[in-house]
Amino acid sequence: MKVIKTIELTAGMVTAKPVYSKRGQLVVGANVMLTPQLINHMEYYSIEEAAIMTEECMTAPAPAETTNTISYQDRVRSTVEFKHFKRTFQHSVVFLREHINDVILLTDEQSSHCLLNQMLALFDSLDKEVHILDMLHCIRRIDTSTYAHSLNVGILCRLMGRWLHYSKEEIDILTLCGLLHDIGKSKIPKKVLLKPDKLTDEEYSVMKKHSLYGYELLKPLPLDSRIKRAALMHHERCDGTGYPLGLLEEDIDPFAIIVSIVDVYDAMTTNRVYRDAICPFEVIQRFEEEGLDRYNEEYIRVFLNHIVDTYMNYHIRLSNGTYGQIVLKNKEHLARPTIYLPTKEFLDLSKHPDIYIKEIV
Repeated sequence: MKVIKTIELTAGMVTAKPVYSKRGQLVVGANVMLTPQLINHMEYYSIEEAAIMTEECMTAPAPAETTNTISYQDRVRSTVEFKHFKRTFQHSVVFLREHINDVILLTDEQSSHCLLNQMLALFDSLDKEVHILDMLHCIRRIDTSTYAHSLNVGILCRLMGRWLHYSKEEIDILTLCGLLHDIGKSKIPKKVLLKPDKLTDEEYSVMKKHSLYGYELLKPLPLDSRIKRAALMHHERCDGTGYPLGLLEEDIDPFAIIVSIVDVYDAMTTNRVYRDAICPFEVIQRFEEEGLDRYNEEYIRVFLNHIVDTYMNYHIRLSNGTYGQIVLKNKEHLARPTIYLPTKEFLDLSKHPDIYIKEIV
């Protein structure tokens, strides 16, 4: 074992001891192979050095071999930080449920400011954006309501604003775009909105009207026009296959395009009454196969790259039943990272198209 300064760390080194932040929070566990993302994570926390295994005492990191292994999500859920996030998140969902319709009743900016302040409370409680994504990964199975979805989309839109280096004002507006994108669902009959089964074609036609309803509700209000257009256009697609207007990319508001990406990702990775949540890497695969034409390429690549970064070092189950650990991102094919196996071998999924990540464990 030897101690190495963080700036001298390289991918492939293995930690000999757990790495903690100055506040005593676990940043990287012991016997973990470092990736560029993990090293950046350590730099986030101003970690100055880490104990690294030497070749003489090297033992490879052991990925999960059975589902009895305590998962990363379970470890996150057991932290004080997550419990605080969960309380704040649930309070925000209750606030949305009780007050979101007030937006369409007021003729001033009071309600939108209240909503934004509730949103900011989530960020004030956490000091790093990586944690926000960790928390969202772990809370999706706890609250799957329409209001929780709107809050998730607002949070992810806010992060997208940061990743795209938007100004504070633009980030606040994009956050409200996410929070209010589905407000038109308040005019959808509850028997359709809350149906516990997959919608019929006729019911789906009714549901699709929510984007027009949302625009009509927000149009007379003193809100930024991008918030109104996001409600109208978040189901439009850049290739013209979306609704309600079938617009092409040049006619779709950029903030609406961002909301559309985040909206689809959160909906697909969250449990629904008629289906289980889809594995994030299957969703990323679909985006890579279909999304570059349907969504803005810059936005989709920024979003997917950051999402994949948060899953570095997670344990997973492959489609062939094998368990492993994600250790290296494949920038050319984000859905197919390199996996460290229980056999102490590395599996590059980009070279094995018949195998894919089935589940995060």
